[in-house]
Amino acid sequence: MKQDLLIFLSLACVLLLPEAVFSQERYHVGVCDWMILKRQKLGEFQLARDICADGVELDMGGLGTRVLFDNKLRDPEEAAHFKHVADSLGVEVGAVAMSGFYAQDLTKRDNYMELVADCFDTMDRMGCTGAVAFLPLGGCGNDWAADKAKRREIVSRLHNIGEAAKARGKRVGIDTPLDAKGNLRLLKEIKSQGIGIFYKWQTIAENGWDIVKDMKTLGAKNICAIHASNTDRVWLKNDSAINVPAIRQALDQMDWQGWLFVERSRDTTMVRNVKMNYGANVHYLKEVFGCPMPATATKLNSEGRDAKYVETIIGRSQKVTDALGITYTQEGREVQNIVCNRYFRLNDIYAERDSLKKTNKELAEATADSKLYRSHFGFLADLSMYLKPEQIDKVKDVMTFNVVQVTYNAQCDMIPTLKDEEKQQIKAWLIEARELAIDAESSKKKHEVFGKYKGRINNYLAARGYDLNKEREAWYERVKARGGKL
Repeated sequence: MKQDLLIFLSLACVLLLPEAVFSQERYHVGVCDWMILKRQKLGEFQLARDICADGVELDMGGLGTRVLFDNKLRDPEEAAHFKHVADSLGVEVGAVAMSGFYAQDLTKRDNYMELVADCFDTMDRMGCTGAVAFLPLGGCGNDWAADKAKRREIVSRLHNIGEAAKARGKRVGIDTPLDAKGNLRLLKEIKSQGIGIFYKWQTIAENGWDIVKDMKTLGAKNICAIHASNTDRVWLKNDSAINVPAIRQALDQMDWQGWLFVERSRDTTMVRNVKMNYGANVHYLKEVFGCPMPATATKLNSEGRDAKYVETIIGRSQKVTDALGITYTQEGREVQNIVCNRYFRLNDIYAERDSLKKTNKELAEATADSKLYRSHFGFLADLSMYLKPEQIDKVKDVMTFNVVQVTYNAQCDMIPTLKDEEKQQIKAWLIEARELAIDAESSKKKHEVFGKYKGRINNYLAARGYDLNKEREAWYERVKARGGKL
C-alpha cells in the first residue's frame, strides 16, 4: 500500500510540472554557424548566446575542390579551445554540418568515407553527445531520385555512411528534395539505422506541401533534427507559409524531441543584420515551443500595473532597441527593461506629484523635480552597462522623437550661411533640451521643452543679424521648388 502511494505521488508530481520543464528537455533551438557568418569561428558561441540560442550547428568548413573539408577543428588543440569557449558560455554544439555537400556531388567524391569520418572525429573532439551530422544531397542535383543508376549509387554510399555512423554511436541526417513518402522509400532502400532525415521546412513549403501532414507521415523516429526556417523573405513569425504553432502541436503529438536550427528566414529588408534576423527567429521559436529564455539582470517592474499599460510601454521601449538593432538579443532585452522601467518611474513620479498638488502644489513640484533629477542619472548609468555613449544618445533621440536631429537639419537647411560656431551653439542647446525633454511626462510636454529652446535659438540668430522671416520665406520657396513641403 505504501509503495502504491509513493508511485501515485510521484506521478502526480510529474503531471503538475509546468509545460516549460517538458519543453526545456524536449526542444532546443540553435542557429547554423555558416549562416550567421561565423563558420568555425570562436565568435559563433558568443553570438549564439547573445541572441539567446541554446546552441549551434557547427559547420565542417568549405569543401569546393579541396580533398578534405577546410576544418580547423582537425587540430585537437584548436578543437579543445573551441570546446572550452562553448562550454564556458553554456552553448551546445547540437549538430555538425557537412554543408559543402550543398554544392558538391556525393557520388563524385571517392574519399566520401574519409570526409564523413572527419566529421565524426570532429563531433568527438567537440564532445557532441547525441548530436547529429548533417549531410545535404543538394550537390547531387534534383533529378537523382528518378535516375536509377545515380540513385543506386547514392543509396549504396548512404548505407555505408549510415553503418559507419551506427558503429560510432552517431546518426547522419540527410537533406533531400523529397516529400515524406519519397523519404520513407529512400530510407527503406538505404537500410541503415544510422541514417535519418534532417527535416527542412523550406523544402516542404517551396513545394506547396503540408508540413504537418508530411512530418506525421514521415514519423518522429525518422526525423533526427529540423532546419526550422523558410527561404529568406520575412521572419518566421510573419511567414504565412509556415504555421509554427501547428507544427509544434504536431511534434508534441508525435512525441518528437530534438534540435530546431534556424538556417534562413531572414527579413530581406535587413538581410545583413545577423543579430536582428536570427535573434527574432530564435526568440519566436522559443516562445512557440515553450523553451526558456535566459534570465535578465534587469527585472521588469511591471508588478501591480495595468496589463494594457505595460504592453504599451513594452511596445514603446522596443522602438528603442529596434533603432539600435538589438531587439532580439540578450543585450536588447536588458536595455528594453531599463527603458520600460524608466517610463514606469516617470509615471510614478508624476502620479505622486498630481496627488500632492491637491494639498501643497509647491511641495509637489519640488518633490517631483528632486526625484526626476536623481533618477535621471541612474537611468543613464543603467544604460551605460550595456551601451556605448553614441548608443545612449540614440536612446535619448528615440525617446524624444528625434527632435534634435530634425530641428538641427531644418535650421541648417533654412539658413545655408550659418557659421560653424552658430551650428555648434544650436546643436548644444538642442542637446540640452533633449536632456530635459527625456523626463517630460508626455509627448506634448516634451515638444514644449524643445519649443522653449527653439525660441532661444531664434533670439540668438536674430541677435546675430539674421532676418528670420526672410530666411524662412526663401527656405519655403527652395523646398517648394524641389517638390517638398514644410
